[in-house]
Amino acid sequence: MGLWHKHEEMQLVEGCINQSCKSQEEVFSKLYGRLYSICMRYSDDPDEAKDVLQNGFIKVFKGIENYKGDGSFEGWIKRIVVNTAIDNYRRKKVKPVITDSDLTDKIGQTTAEEEESDSIYNQVPVSVITESVQRLSPAYRTVFNLYVMEGHNHNEIAEMLDISVGTSKSNLSKARLNLRKMLQPLVDRLSQE
Repeated sequence: MGLWHKHEEMQLVEGCINQSCKSQEEVFSKLYGRLYSICMRYSDDPDEAKDVLQNGFIKVFKGIENYKGDGSFEGWIKRIVVNTAIDNYRRKKVKPVITDSDLTDKIGQTTAEEEESDSIYNQVPVSVITESVQRLSPAYRTVFNLYVMEGHNHNEIAEMLDISVGTSKSNLSKARLNLRKMLQPLVDRLSQE
């Protein structure tokens, strides 16, 4: 179940359509923390993340009449905010880090090393992982978030970011490699205790 019962949700949507400040404020205050965390996945600057979130909410409230009640209201809002973060990423014109499409086949396969790095995530507190993701380059961080956190495939990511599928796969692989390098010393220390 979402944040609101369906009846309450539809009343909020109706209130937002009618530009009720009370309804808009409730939606904003209930979702702000969760959505700010998502925006921080796409930016290493808290002020920029707040701007992205603010722009996302503006889009939500301007387009609220497009929400038809199919699916989760929270999910609909989240999708708009994530798309706003992606638009912000594109606007900054961060160049893809790797563009060699010859690497596509190699990088598209999960190696034993990558599977091992995925097991590292289970040994480290989520807050440490989040901080480490923030230290990735914008290109790596964005692909990592879209693939791992948002569940998009490489074709979707390539289309969203206007990069090749090979670049998406490469950036994900490099992101995992960099995260493993950042997290491994902590895992080693924890295993010695």
